[in-house]
Amino acid sequence: MSLRVAVLGAGHFGRFHALKAAKPGPLTLVALHDADPARAALVAGECGVPALPVAEAIAAAEAVIVAVPTRFHAALGRQVLEAGRHLFMEKPIAATLAEAEALAALAAARGRVLQVGHIERFSAAFRAVVAAQSGGAVHWEAVRVAPFRPRSLDVSVVLDLMIHDIDLVLRLAGEAPSAIEAVGARVMSDHADFAVARLRFPGGRAATITASRVSLAMERRLRVLGAEGEMNVDFLNRGLAVLRRGGAEPVATMPEHGIDRAGWTEHDSLEAEQAGFARACRGEAPPEVGAAEGIAALRVALAVEAAIG
Repeated sequence: MSLRVAVLGAGHFGRFHALKAAKPGPLTLVALHDADPARAALVAGECGVPALPVAEAIAAAEAVIVAVPTRFHAALGRQVLEAGRHLFMEKPIAATLAEAEALAALAAARGRVLQVGHIERFSAAFRAVVAAQSGGAVHWEAVRVAPFRPRSLDVSVVLDLMIHDIDLVLRLAGEAPSAIEAVGARVMSDHADFAVARLRFPGGRAATITASRVSLAMERRLRVLGAEGEMNVDFLNRGLAVLRRGGAEPVATMPEHGIDRAGWTEHDSLEAEQAGFARACRGEAPPEVGAAEGIAALRVALAVEAAIG
């Protein structure tokens, strides 16, 4: 049975959520709210649902997707959970750790699902990475950069873009970092517009994560280094190459080593994410990215911001 949902926030990504939920599938969009009445009416009209005040939108649904600026996450999330509704919170889970932990505690107390919108976990590309990564990885290098666009400037590039790769690296490493160093600077906003972070893990492994929203061109890649070889992933060109012993494509300078190449079949990550939320709300599976994962990513992101100063 389809899950009745409301969407709070009809901005860039909130609109995507609403349009997706309005299509036949595991979710049924029943209401929408935005602080801008004109924007709410426009997107609600696209989706064929009423634009309602916050309390009415929440009351009409079994679960609520919150896609508003980060500073409003805690208040709206609390209102949703106190009304007894399941909560999907776009990333980051909240603006502060105290707010995030309060939401997690409230969701647990009310027996409600709290899923955090780290959509990259649901991409075909990342699932290919998880399948290809060996257990011998010692260093991860992630790059996510793009030309400037005047949106999401209420937060730094760390909470806007880097937090995606922070979450992915934490998933691949399977542990929290023990030390964090970072540099960054403001270019076009009141917050850091580029940042480079180095994470060190307790067992000696490390990761370098670069994010920028003021770059010349878009780039998204991941390199995984380890004793067994190297994996390079180009997310934009949908390519994955692994250099390792016994690889299929010979390397003249590395006897007994070769390159295995692979790609992936794209799917709709947002659709997969919403379907996972529906399964969690029906009690069929825990959320793939729950409160604990959202808090872990936020904790590292805030530490990176603090290191930048």
